[in-house]
Amino acid sequence: MSGSPNALHREGDDSGAREKMVALRGALLRLHKSLLDMERRDYEREHGAVNVGELFRLVVDDSQFSWLHNISEFVVRIDEALTGNAPVGPSDAETAFDLARKMFTPTESGDAFQKQYFLAIQRDPAVVMEHAELARLFLQTLPKEKKE
Repeated sequence: MSGSPNALHREGDDSGAREKMVALRGALLRLHKSLLDMERRDYEREHGAVNVGELFRLVVDDSQFSWLHNISEFVVRIDEALTGNAPVGPSDAETAFDLARKMFTPTESGDAFQKQYFLAIQRDPAVVMEHAELARLFLQTLPKEKKE
């Protein structure tokens, strides 16, 4: 089937489920960019300015950026679902959102990613704004029985 992961409609897919997954993908990419910008500023404060090539190497290899790999991997999984041969259905969107809700719960007592995410929200207003957008998306996509 293939196609673009940004396409809102694809033959054979449940259009509502696909639209939700495309929206989640976009929100995660914006959040990832804010987190990456935050980590870059912190890195450059300590080590000096880096160019795009150096930043790419840091994102791949440096431990300061390694926690962001979880987001990249999540987006890759969404891309695979959106461009794969299997049609996207409501259960695909529900699973993606359930996993995202768990992963993006900022907490001091959670897993390593959740702790880093919690700290990032404390440090950067841009991350707060992107988290708020993600939280709004989560609320909009809750099944009716969970909203009540």
